[in-house]
Amino acid sequence: MPSYRYRLVNVFAGAPLEGNPLCVFEDARGLDDRTMQALALQFNLSETTFILPSAKATARVRIYTPTFEMPFAGHPTLGTAHVVRSLLGAPNAVTLEMRAGIIPVSANGDTWTLSAQAPKTRPPGIDRERLARYLRLAPQDIGAEPLWVNTGAEQLIVPLASVDAVRRADPDAGTIVDWPRNSIGQAMCYVWAYAGPRNVESRFFFTKHTNVIEDPGTGSACANLGGWMLATSQSLPVDLAVAQGAAVGRPCRLGLRVTPGREILVSGNVIELGTGVVRLP
Repeated sequence: MPSYRYRLVNVFAGAPLEGNPLCVFEDARGLDDRTMQALALQFNLSETTFILPSAKATARVRIYTPTFEMPFAGHPTLGTAHVVRSLLGAPNAVTLEMRAGIIPVSANGDTWTLSAQAPKTRPPGIDRERLARYLRLAPQDIGAEPLWVNTGAEQLIVPLASVDAVRRADPDAGTIVDWPRNSIGQAMCYVWAYAGPRNVESRFFFTKHTNVIEDPGTGSACANLGGWMLATSQSLPVDLAVAQGAAVGRPCRLGLRVTPGREILVSGNVIELGTGVVRLP
């Protein structure tokens, strides 16, 4: 009976039971797409990753949510890089081959930083009144112009007028069928507001079947916030501490830097929690 080892890690974590949890399968050779998807549903975390050999990078990585495969995601990139370093005895810089491309990742101790792809943007395709209604907010709670941003995974980035509005956001699951969709047909929304000159509070909502799920810490959306900063001509460099996850009891701390050269960097601490084995017939 084939067995497959996995590790559980928490990303963007300040303590062992904080951050965004991730399951990483150490060697996915022998697993087909259907089984990877079924394992992601079995663990039922926001993402599960599968490490494979690569001819182009340190390792190839497949990323699955419980319902679909993703071309790129932030906390799976950082958490998987942490495991790859341990497995291969790799230095503090690795490259991960993903469907979105080759992602460079580097470490300072157990704090990992990824370099996101150059952003692509498009209009939101929804007026602020309807968007506010879907989030169960008032139109005046919507701040600057929302944008679809893609630095590897396309998401709707929605600036809100205040931290209070971020905390009050409560997406209406009854409107899911009408939500705008990204390039792979998924509905997802990242709301954020400044909590200080260099601090942001954020939340990320996505759909699973007919439900709205809130993610504790979303590195891809943090990267897309960097893309929003570039698209709206914000002053560079940008250096932000991004807080997420308090509303779901899993506080996360993310670092976002947009350099004068327009590079988008997302960082976070990774803590390994445990290991296990799955046996499949």
